[in-house]
Amino acid sequence: MAGKVGFIGLGAMGGPMARNLIGAGTPLVVHDIDASKVAGLNAEVAHSAKEVAAKVERTILIVETTDQAQSVIAGAEGIIQSAKPGHIVICMATIDPFAARALAEQLAAKGIAMIDAPVSGGTGRAQSGDLSVIVGGDAAVVDKCRDLFDVMGSQTFHVGPLGHGLAMKLVNNMLVQVNTVAVAEAMVLGVKAGLDPKMVYDVVRVSTGASAAWELRVPRILAGDYVPGGTIDISYKDQELETAFAKKLGVPLLLANVTQQVYQMARAQGLNKEDGSAIVKIFEKMAGVTVRGK
Repeated sequence: MAGKVGFIGLGAMGGPMARNLIGAGTPLVVHDIDASKVAGLNAEVAHSAKEVAAKVERTILIVETTDQAQSVIAGAEGIIQSAKPGHIVICMATIDPFAARALAEQLAAKGIAMIDAPVSGGTGRAQSGDLSVIVGGDAAVVDKCRDLFDVMGSQTFHVGPLGHGLAMKLVNNMLVQVNTVAVAEAMVLGVKAGLDPKMVYDVVRVSTGASAAWELRVPRILAGDYVPGGTIDISYKDQELETAFAKKLGVPLLLANVTQQVYQMARAQGLNKEDGSAIVKIFEKMAGVTVRGK
């Protein structure tokens, strides 16, 4: 499909994803509640989701919460108010799968299609266009959006009907968030035992304890770099989605529930907007050692 594409939500992930589309020659109509996020983009700026949808045939949104997605899609100034039949809504936000299905039903009643297409890879891979795009929805609709996915990501997985992309994303995020807490515990344990933290990193990364979370988090911990890629607030929000989704499905989640409380402890200590790696500060304080900056 040719023509302009709508893009709503130009944050830490959406910003670089939109820039990659622009760089590939895709004309965008963009909107963000923070006007500074759209400044400097070579794109047409709209003042609402409704205005975006009136000008395009496909609209991408990547916002932070389920409530925000509901407002952008079905609110008084939402996509549903102006999108024409045949329009495609590409929800790339990590939200409640059941809420996504309900939104899709509202849109379908007006002849508007929707797919869920959350992404994985973090801000670095968003910038390089190397994201994993995890898609749920009708195959014919998904095929009409592959040109966009191919720019924003290096791999696209069509995992099933609408809602399955989000379910898969929650499974993945649960593993990363639980593992992040384990990484923080391991680093503090090693330092408390007298080990050099850089040596702990070097040994584990080529041993059986290695993981994506280890490679992502430990360099930040060693550098004391907690400028957010993804914030502790976002991790907590995702774990809330995971545990609530599991409850609806009747699935027990032990580690996701326990580790969510660690993220809540971090939020209670004012670490909300720091990178998830800052979880280590909770264990440093309890153990009376410092890992970061060594």
